[in-house]
Amino acid sequence: MTDQPQDPTLMRELQTLPNIGPACARDLILLGIAGVDDLKDRSADDLYAELCAKTGVRQDPCVWDTFASIVHFARTGERKKWWEFTGIRKSRQI
Repeated sequence: MTDQPQDPTLMRELQTLPNIGPACARDLILLGIAGVDDLKDRSADDLYAELCAKTGVRQDPCVWDTFASIVHFARTGERKKWWEFTGIRKSRQI
């Protein structure tokens, strides 16, 4: 995570994504995500691995589920709950 002040407008915009609250919005900013268009060509796997590397901490696996939900939203416009992606993660043992 970062101790730098966050752009309040960007924080609000990112929190309009499904399943994203303040902590996840800060994580997305750390990953260089500035909006939904930045997610269309990303994958939950890459976002999760990059966040773990940048923070030096293995993130909770449910973070992958959240990333999968927002990538899905960016590509399809369909809002799904993060836990709808848990089965996919578990079947892949991420």
